[in-house]
Amino acid sequence: MKTITKMFLGLSLLLCVNAYAQLNTPRGSQMATVSQRVGTTDISITYSRPSVNGRAIWGSLVPYGLNNLGFGTSTAAPWRAGANENTTITFTDDVKVEGKPLKAGTYGLHFEVKADNTATLILSNDSDSWGSYFYEPANDALKANVAMKDVPHKELLTYEFNTVNANSAVASLVWEKKEIPFNIEVDVANVVLTDIRAKLKGQQGFNRQNWEQAATFALNNGGDLNEALGWVDSAIAGQFFSQKTFNNLAIKAQILSQLGKTDEATAVMDEALPMATILQVHQYGRTLIANGQVDKAFEVFEMNAEKNKGQWPVHYGMARAYSAKGDYKVALKHLEKALANAPNDASRGRVQANIDKLKKGEDIN
Repeated sequence: MKTITKMFLGLSLLLCVNAYAQLNTPRGSQMATVSQRVGTTDISITYSRPSVNGRAIWGSLVPYGLNNLGFGTSTAAPWRAGANENTTITFTDDVKVEGKPLKAGTYGLHFEVKADNTATLILSNDSDSWGSYFYEPANDALKANVAMKDVPHKELLTYEFNTVNANSAVASLVWEKKEIPFNIEVDVANVVLTDIRAKLKGQQGFNRQNWEQAATFALNNGGDLNEALGWVDSAIAGQFFSQKTFNNLAIKAQILSQLGKTDEATAVMDEALPMATILQVHQYGRTLIANGQVDKAFEVFEMNAEKNKGQWPVHYGMARAYSAKGDYKVALKHLEKALANAPNDASRGRVQANIDKLKKGEDIN
């Protein structure tokens, strides 16, 4: 009986310990995650946020150099760049950090802080260990030297993305009166085009608009123009989902133009124009003027005016055509007609502004 009682008590204690281990209670240094998207690539930093709390930080709580922390296996550990668990940074695609290539994935984030106001960023393949106590140089995926900056006081350790561009972002650790920034670059065009190629092989490839979108992205972002031409041709003809439209013919014409095949591009647009709306023809005419093809633009605006007599914005288009030829007097007459049939206040405002320009002897294109 005594043996059974002891076993029961021991089991009860074990259950109590396990139940206690499951409790979720607040920590002194709260966890946080900050994320930023660059192009289609997501960058996330997960960390714990200690407070300054009146303490000396740099060279004290955060010691300079590599140190034996008195626990774990590392005898020369960097700072864990936060508190508690390993601070981590995750990239959903390949990137460059401080100009150095890095594969997509999650990395432990550490800094070796130095007395000369510089630091060495260390990204480790070991992202699961506690802090820097088990840091091993053999696991380094990337190291880069960066300059620290003096900033206004920040009580809670914070990671920020204060500078974000189309192809890059600057991530910064800010704490007490110091900032440690590091630059992250993304080859956005390559990332997106690689993703497009993969997705067009799957379910998303059974949609005409996706092929058109793929061709447009490649055209506008330095992609392979012959590949883009193949994509838009798949949208136009040859696939069960294909359909010839003004939009995809216009995309094809732009690609052909970029390839130097001007005559072919013009022929494609001549085929597309009968399918176009009034506004699509108008915009094409404006594009021709911008490209210096004034005579062709005049033909396009005349065709729009003949096909859609008196409708908005055919007189506006004719005004642009005559203005491009330098005939401001006739252009002004067309603008006055355009003002009379403009559909809303915003359109009337734009027409009036161009009337004022013509009266000053200024081209409206």
